[in-house]
Amino acid sequence: MNFTNILIAIAVLGAMGAIFGAALAFAAKIFHVEVDPREAAIRECLAGANCGGCGFPGCDGYAKAVAEGKAPTNKCVAGGAECAAKVAEIMGVSAGAGEKMVAFVPCSGCSDVAVPRFEYTGPKDCQAAMLFGGKSNKECTFACIGLGNCERACKFDAMHVINGVAKVDRDKCVGCMACRDACPKKLVQEVPYKQTVLQACRNENKGAVTRKICDVGCIGCMKCQKECPADAIKVENFLARIDYSKCVQCGHCVDICPRGILKDQVMVKKEA
Repeated sequence: MNFTNILIAIAVLGAMGAIFGAALAFAAKIFHVEVDPREAAIRECLAGANCGGCGFPGCDGYAKAVAEGKAPTNKCVAGGAECAAKVAEIMGVSAGAGEKMVAFVPCSGCSDVAVPRFEYTGPKDCQAAMLFGGKSNKECTFACIGLGNCERACKFDAMHVINGVAKVDRDKCVGCMACRDACPKKLVQEVPYKQTVLQACRNENKGAVTRKICDVGCIGCMKCQKECPADAIKVENFLARIDYSKCVQCGHCVDICPRGILKDQVMVKKEA
């Protein structure tokens, strides 16, 4: 190859590079999507847990939705009020006062009181245990399976299986409810953090049936309903249910429940 051919090859490659470069620049200009600078600023304020508690696919999805005005500024449950205030400042709006919500597992049964349906020796997975007739390893179909799917889903170390039942550390819980999504029975409930008197059972069987399968299940005796001074408890489908809007948290129901399934979470925390 002589010197002239080399120069021609260089010129051709240079021309091709210039053409391709111009084409790419033109495409970039045509297809450019303007990114709202607030989106990046909001993303920096978020907790970064990607827990999904905001209802969007991760922190990036939530930041984009807020910047576009499609989501409120106070939905980052992991970041809490401080995060909401920063995001609201970026958006130039009021953060609003959102009530803190936490997870709660309405089950009091443990390995020595909840009658087992069979001896489960399969994978340590709640979903796997549900494959046996859809009733899991416990005779009570409403009981916590206790194989830790919720514990593994929690990114904040707020959920732990103790004596065969999932328990929530209310002070660590951010209310993302990833635990509920991981539970095949959808047993986990979202409750107000300020509500400390809670009903730790979801069994809707008749009392006679409940007595046979669990020593700590609600039997629908209606004692709590009759004696509640605020008329905040109603027994429906053989199960006592608390109306949080009426409950004054006097603790009387906790004291009189013959099954011990009405519990004051403050006292539970102290006894733990």
